[in-house]
Amino acid sequence: MIQSLELLGVISSALFGVLLARRKGLDFVGAASISLISAFGGGTLRDVLLDRHPLFWIKNPSYPTIVLVVALFTSQLRRIPATLERLLHIPDALGLGLFSIAGTQIALAEGVAPVVAVLFGVMTGSFGGVIGDIVCNEVPGLFRPFTPLYATCAFVGAWLLILLKTLEFPESVAAPCSVAFVVLFRLAALHFRIGLRPIDRTRPERPQSTEGHGV
Repeated sequence: MIQSLELLGVISSALFGVLLARRKGLDFVGAASISLISAFGGGTLRDVLLDRHPLFWIKNPSYPTIVLVVALFTSQLRRIPATLERLLHIPDALGLGLFSIAGTQIALAEGVAPVVAVLFGVMTGSFGGVIGDIVCNEVPGLFRPFTPLYATCAFVGAWLLILLKTLEFPESVAAPCSVAFVVLFRLAALHFRIGLRPIDRTRPERPQSTEGHGV
């Protein structure tokens, strides 16, 4: 189940990365780099901190191959319809849900406490996007106020997974339900523009864009 979630997360994050790269006007090298960062950034940090070797994408060499194929195919398309560009947040939400729940399960399997496993799940799901934003020379959307909830969706979804496992739901039920919750929560946050205000309310005005990676 964990590997299935990881595989789907890799595909979703790779697609998000290459579409983001196209939006930024990058070439194929840039698109491939952003895709690799989006797909592997959070999971790599998790594996390093948990001292898991080899890293998950080295242990499964098909993952980098899939990312490069997705980047090559998508970047060579002459034009992507504007309606499809506007759906960029869908693979992003899928990647968040899949990776955050897979990361939580991996951390639990390593024997860490539930609260730590949840933090590893959030890290796995969101830090690829943070690193990608930094590479694109932007303030990570995760840290900007007023942007729709992002890490919060993964945080709540990871706790839902732990609750379902505590109630002895089978993994084949607990994991998909938790992934679906994260995805739907993220899409709802985007649709209804649900975000957190800055601690200091005298800080900058609400930004125009609402599709970043919020808290």
